[in-house]
Amino acid sequence: MKNRIVNKILRIILLTLVGAAVIGTFYFLWKKAQPVVTVYEIVAPQRDTVETKTVATGNVEPRYEVEIKPQISGIIAEIKKEAGQMVKAGEIIATIKVIPEMVQLNSAESRVNVAEISLAQVRETYKRDERLFEQGVISREDFDLSKANYLKAVEERDNSISELEIIRDGIAKNSNVSSTTQIRSTITGMILDIPVKVGNSVIQANNFNDGTTIATVADMNDMIFKGNVDETEIGRIHEGMPIKLTVGAMESRVFDATLEYVSPKGVEKNGAIQFEIKAAVTIPEDAFIRAGYSANAEIVLKRAENVLTVPESTIEFHGDSAFVRWVKQETPEQLFERRPVKVGLSDGIKIEILEGLTLDDKIRGAAIDADK
Repeated sequence: MKNRIVNKILRIILLTLVGAAVIGTFYFLWKKAQPVVTVYEIVAPQRDTVETKTVATGNVEPRYEVEIKPQISGIIAEIKKEAGQMVKAGEIIATIKVIPEMVQLNSAESRVNVAEISLAQVRETYKRDERLFEQGVISREDFDLSKANYLKAVEERDNSISELEIIRDGIAKNSNVSSTTQIRSTITGMILDIPVKVGNSVIQANNFNDGTTIATVADMNDMIFKGNVDETEIGRIHEGMPIKLTVGAMESRVFDATLEYVSPKGVEKNGAIQFEIKAAVTIPEDAFIRAGYSANAEIVLKRAENVLTVPESTIEFHGDSAFVRWVKQETPEQLFERRPVKVGLSDGIKIEILEGLTLDDKIRGAAIDADK
């Protein structure tokens, strides 16, 4: 009796589970067969500014950077300035001790001795002719010729002495110019680098050598940006265009600049043709840009201000035509109508609408994920 009751209970439970499974299956299939209703975001056109830009990478450097070189060979005796200091045009940066070549020094000393001997001889002749002229023995013409020979001998003696002093000391005592042993700045600016030290040998610039650089001086108030632009963008930029310059080393501070040079010739770099550009940088008084800072130049190619815009993702393109899904009904069910529009400038995120929409219209945006 007990077993019969237990079996009956188990059979009821089993039938109940089977019935529930069948009902659940039918409900799942019915639910799945129902059409999925996709809900979309509703987007309204807005007034905004659209810009197309290109970015050039490069660095900021002084427009005028001058290498100071010696006018005479020798050894650095003293350095009066350091890198980073300001210097005025004509101010002494370093001094050089002249180390003359023995052959040149010996030759110069010999010329002085020969000039002294010649002068002594001509002087005696001149004094004798002077007495004879006073006595009326020789003519005025002969006396003038003797005097001219004496003056020439004096000049040759003085020139030989000056040459000796230049070879030995770097400058003649009777010279009115500054000593060539004093290396002076040729411009007013900041010393960027002094690559030599006291005791270093330096040589002057000549036809066979550029000479030793004593210092590099630049005007840090006149800075330019040098960068490169890809050939695909170079046709859309021109001199005079405004640039926003971002210097990463200065906490990404932005400076205004004006494009003033576009290279007429491209150079291949990493498989692409690059064109050099230069832009004059406007530096505020509270900013100090060091030479060589890397920077990015943002060039605005086209700009449309206060125009009607929508997200570019809402536009459907078919060939040369563009369409939007205009909101015909929002509730209780979303209904949309395909409407053609005329588009203008795009920055990749938003796009300008020239015709087809107004501020009062609404269009279909992205689908809303029901799982979120």
